[in-house]
Amino acid sequence: MNHLSHLLYLFFVFTPILLHGEERITLNARSMTYVLQAEKLASSRNEAVKRLASSGRDLIVLDYAYNTDINGLWTSEEIESIRKGKFARKVVAYISIGEAENYRPYWQSHWDTNQDGQPDKGAPSFLNTLNPDWEGNYKVRYWCRSWQNIILKYVDEIMKQGFDGIYLDIVDAFEFYEYDAKNKKWVDNRINPATGNTYRQDMIAWVHKIALHARKTKPHFLIIPQNAAQLLTEPEYVNSIDSIGIEDLFTTGNKKQKLDHIEGMIRFLKNIQRVRKPVFLIEYGKKKDLREFSAKNANFNKMFLLFTNRNLSILGTSASEN
Repeated sequence: MNHLSHLLYLFFVFTPILLHGEERITLNARSMTYVLQAEKLASSRNEAVKRLASSGRDLIVLDYAYNTDINGLWTSEEIESIRKGKFARKVVAYISIGEAENYRPYWQSHWDTNQDGQPDKGAPSFLNTLNPDWEGNYKVRYWCRSWQNIILKYVDEIMKQGFDGIYLDIVDAFEFYEYDAKNKKWVDNRINPATGNTYRQDMIAWVHKIALHARKTKPHFLIIPQNAAQLLTEPEYVNSIDSIGIEDLFTTGNKKQKLDHIEGMIRFLKNIQRVRKPVFLIEYGKKKDLREFSAKNANFNKMFLLFTNRNLSILGTSASEN
């Protein structure tokens, strides 16, 4: 066992805590798949449904649409077919709550007519600049009510389709606002002058608002954020969610993550594991030794692991399938 593995194995001990009161423990899943480009999964839509249904995974994360065609939305019948492929399976829809995507129905072309990455004069006040690392995605002021109303309507449509929950992306949008460009440094818990809260508190409030909104209609609707493990130190946040997905915990690209990164993340993740809510890991490394390293440590830390590609166009390999 190398030095990194030895330290990591000594670091974490899982201690379940018996819950009292009305804590939510609604997700009993040990394996997942994460497919946002289902049109690349099989030769036809029907075949894609069959592949997803027969995948053997407990949790399936999909884009709310098969593709971007006018009739691209998954039907309730398709979602039910996928769900029925395995007992107690949950099918949840991906949704970005911290960035606006110019390929979504809510997007208006006049928000950035010349597509220079800067909001035009007539753009809504919530819209910020283009994310240079992801084409078509724009930063947003996620605390703005106008943005939140757009997303809540989106959530309503997802519920009508028949999904069991939502998988929230760009929950870590607060990190963009925590960077102090003037002093060229990151500021944890930086204050948002627009609200008087920290940017992190504004994100926690936003996720909580989504959860309350959805559960008025569907009390057991699942809320699963991706990344932003720092927020797990707040009990209100942990109580609002049912699970968490974490990318690149053990590896990044073709190398292992630094030990301090791994240890820090596991320390945050203990907060949700203590209340017996599952942690799903998404790793993109392809090398055999990296996958073995990830699988060994995921198993030791009682986390459920998926190996897949960055395009999220395949079922991938679940190291935790039943």
